[in-house]
Parts: sequence; C-alpha cells; structure tokens
Amino acid sequence: MLNRRHLRIKGFQALYAYQQAEVKEQKLAEKQLLQAVQLVHDAYINLLQLALALAQFEENAVAEKGNKHMPTAADLSATAVLLKNKFIAQLAQDVDFQKIAKAYKINWNGEEVLLREILTQLKSEQAYLEYANLASPSQKEDQDFMQYLYKKVLFKFPLLEQHLEEKYLNWPVDAETVESMILKTIKAFKLNTALDLLPITANWDEDRIFILDLFNKTIQNEIAFNELIANKTQNWDVERIAMVDTILMKMAITEFVHFQSIPTKVTMNEYIDISKEFSTPKSKGFINGILDKILIDLKENNQINKSGRGLVN
Repeated sequence: MLNRRHLRIKGFQALYAYQQAEVKEQKLAEKQLLQAVQLVHDAYINLLQLALALAQFEENAVAEKGNKHMPTAADLSATAVLLKNKFIAQLAQDVDFQKIAKAYKINWNGEEVLLREILTQLKSEQAYLEYANLASPSQKEDQDFMQYLYKKVLFKFPLLEQHLEEKYLNWPVDAETVESMILKTIKAFKLNTALDLLPITANWDEDRIFILDLFNKTIQNEIAFNELIANKTQNWDVERIAMVDTILMKMAITEFVHFQSIPTKVTMNEYIDISKEFSTPKSKGFINGILDKILIDLKENNQINKSGRGLVN
C-alpha cells in the first residue's frame, strides 16, 4: 500500500504538472492527482490478475495441443503447470479480488501475444522446470514460485515493462511500490483463506484529505512561500533554481505551517530524500540549507503551530 512518502511524491508530480500547464485548472489537477494514486492500486490488481491470465493461457495452450488432428506424444503429455499453484487458484475464486478487478475493468483479453512471450520465457526458466516436476507443491513452494515469477520474470520482462509504461504514465516511479505490494500479498497467503489484499493506503479517508490539503495549500500560499524562498536565496539566480527544488521546498513549508501533527524533522527528511530521486545531486544540500533558514524564521515569527512532543526541533 502507499505510505506518506508515496503520497508526497504523487503530490509533487501533480504540482509539477500544474506549474507546467498553460491553463491552470486546480479542480482538474485535484482529480488527476487522485487518479494517479488510484492507478497504483489498479496496477497492483492488474499484475495479480496477470498470473491468473498466464495460467488460463497455459491451460488453453495445453488443450489445443491435445486437440490437434495428429497430436504428438509431447502434445499429449503436456500439462498446465501454473494452475496447480494454490495462490493462483485462490486468485480465481477470491470474491473480493474478482470484485475489485471487475470494478477496475481489468482483464488481459487481447494480449495473447504478450502472454505467449511471457510464458515462453517462463518455461525456459529452471525454477519453472523444477516446480513443474513437483507432484504436490507445499504452500511454501507455491509462494516461493510466485515470488520468483514476479521478481525474476515479470518485473524483468522488457515487453511487459513497455506495456505497463504505455498503460500507466508513472509506471517507472510506481513499479517498485507495486512489486512490493504484490510480494507482501504472496507472503501473507494462507491456504483456505481469503487473500489479504492491500488497500490503497492504510487509511485512505485520512490520507485523501492529507494529499489534497498538501496540494491545495501549496498552491494557495505560492506567493508567500516564493517570497520566503527568495529571501533566503538572494545570492542565487532565482531563474536557475530548479523548479523541482522550488516545489519541494514549498511543499515542505506547507507542512511546517499547516500540518500540526507532522514533526518538522520528518518533513525535512522526507523532502530531502525525495530530492535525491527527482532533482540534481546538489539539491539535497541546497534544499536542506534553505529550509533550515526558513524554519528558523518561521519559529521566531510563531508561525509553527505544533504542540506535541518532538514535533518541533
């Protein structure tokens, strides 16, 4: 599931797109932000569904071989290996999973070429051959195989990556999160029990308010926060300060001032870490230095309203 770090990144991406837009429509940007968060969960369900689609494709391929006019001995001895995996079997019958997949309109119909390519690669893997030779795999063997399928085959398959990048605009950023969600679901799997499907976040009602407030308050206070930043960067050419750095600093200031329950140290660390992924190598030190100075001024002017223990450094 997405944590606050992931939500901050989604907020940053939305603010960056908003700043780049010729026509700035805040309500539309809000909607797109929420959709971006939702699409991470969509990808999670979609890739779980992929395992079931592969199993069904393999079963159909085996049936076709057996139904040939003159099947060979190899055709007649072919078996559907994936269907014996109990995690995949649970995907097929889990009511909640199927309900979500239907709501998201997820299926792999029309992707037979991709499914065939993946299955061909999978069948060449030693792990698949060893799993195929197991007469009755244990729960752990089923889980180990599924983890191998995702970690070593699916998330490293170029054609699938291309497919996902076309379907999900932010896939390069979201891939690691989705993979982690899938592996956690596999690890939590228990026989004869409904799948432990992860929600979008631990508390979406609360997190939805957080991400929208962060987005909107950063925009609403843009002029004031730009002045704060400008006052601390007088020796810098403002036009040469990366837009990424500016947005991240304004988001951090928003949290300093408007989010009473978030410790300032947590805010500082979060945006410095995000800068490592999305900005220049020097941004970490730059953002840290400027935010330190701004935070001192905000404290002196009694603009930091955090009353809990450890919330203000």
